[in-house]
Amino acid sequence: MFCRTSSMGILGIDAFEVLVEVDIARGLPVFDVVGLPDVGIKESRNRVKASIKNSEFEFPVGKITVNLAPADLKKNGSFYDLPIAISILRASGQVAQWEENNVFFGELSLSGEIKPVNGVLPMVLKARELGFKNVFVPQENAEEAAIVSGINIFAAFSLQQLVNYFSNKMQLQALEPRNFANDNFKYAFDFLDVKGQFKAKRAIEVAAAGGHNILLIGAPGSGKSMLAKRIPSILPPLEFSEAIETTKIHSVVGNISRESPLNFTRPFRAPHHTTSLAGLAGGGSIPMPGEISLAHNGVLFLDEFPEFSRQVLEGLRQPLEDKTITISRARSKLTYPSSIMLVAAMNPCPCGFWGHPIKKCKCQQMAVSKYLGRISGPMLDRIDIHVEVMPIDINDMTKAPDGETSEIIRRRVTRAREKQWLRFSSEKFNCNAEINSSAVNKICLTTTTAAKMLKTAFERLAFSARVYNKILKVAKTIADLDDAEIIDSKHIAESLQYRDLDRRYWG
Repeated sequence: MFCRTSSMGILGIDAFEVLVEVDIARGLPVFDVVGLPDVGIKESRNRVKASIKNSEFEFPVGKITVNLAPADLKKNGSFYDLPIAISILRASGQVAQWEENNVFFGELSLSGEIKPVNGVLPMVLKARELGFKNVFVPQENAEEAAIVSGINIFAAFSLQQLVNYFSNKMQLQALEPRNFANDNFKYAFDFLDVKGQFKAKRAIEVAAAGGHNILLIGAPGSGKSMLAKRIPSILPPLEFSEAIETTKIHSVVGNISRESPLNFTRPFRAPHHTTSLAGLAGGGSIPMPGEISLAHNGVLFLDEFPEFSRQVLEGLRQPLEDKTITISRARSKLTYPSSIMLVAAMNPCPCGFWGHPIKKCKCQQMAVSKYLGRISGPMLDRIDIHVEVMPIDINDMTKAPDGETSEIIRRRVTRAREKQWLRFSSEKFNCNAEINSSAVNKICLTTTTAAKMLKTAFERLAFSARVYNKILKVAKTIADLDDAEIIDSKHIAESLQYRDLDRRYWG
């Protein structure tokens, strides 16, 4: 007997429909799965067989062939266990027929329990897009699935429970769609804890207001990591559409909370400097998102910046420019979003004390040059703001906190971002850092004095065209924080201050 059940597959961060076709014929007992399954799916034969028997159903004797269509796409994951089991029970007459508008996915244990799987959010979104009426998901994925409205979500904890529902022996209630509000963001760190460092805090505020990349240079213990970890606390919370997009990425890799899957806090990723290019950019035989994509709509913090391999650092250049990253393999080509705010931190030399006001640097000039040379010129050009983090004075250490809280700074940052969202409502970009080169001169209007100041700096310091544009974009962000419509000379002057370290350290 033949039967067909609908399920979903994951390709990158997007889902596609998979038809689980089962044919049971007379012959010697054989259980085959075809349709480009991976090893995990082939192993599902044993899980499905044990699950059906331990759920007090009869496993049919005969030649069982399972086809996962379309057969030209590689299938991976354990979420085909449930639709395969349902199809076998339907084909053997142990489950009543139903309308072809149901979708199933879930992993089965040997006892028949339905275990949680990754990628539920993109699969449910795709099911709604394709017009399916009902989706059956594992109990532990219920909260994640309930993010999606406009489709009936049923959560089940066992195969037996699900079969009893279709046999009218028990009832399952569709989940109520959850109403999420963007007020569930919490931060463990606050800028009020940072004593002194007013110049660095100002530069970080400018970077956060415009979505600019920033490089922090300073001696060990000067507070670079402390400052970086507090950046998410001053960023505006994610909009609902951004939260959905971000959650899709984290859902695919299983990096979300089962109880509160939709988080409006912007991601903060801090990979170790030994991370490989595949770990940062993404990869694998079936490419999965890397740290760059996991930081999408948030912050990617690279501490000990020069210690990352040259291949990894150069691999950052294209995603920083294009806001997407494409991974090509023999059988697939996937593009992941990578709209990130890069925050890099580094010492000025191998020992860390070059230019320190008290401690003496022990490095030879050649060692310093070699260390700084690990950061290429094109990579520096893609970092909008460079700021030196000086060691904190003892007088500041003994003072009570006298700075601003993250909430106060976030209000200013949010106001500046709102001006940009309104300004770019008809554009493909939504913050100043993303303004393309063709629109810079149209959007970043300057006064005559400011234009002269920038021209003088360009000629004297031999800036590249990319740096010229970045100075204008940072100045526009400073003007937005100042509630000014046109860039003035003071905005250009502050923006130029954030571009002098590459000349001082890298010549």
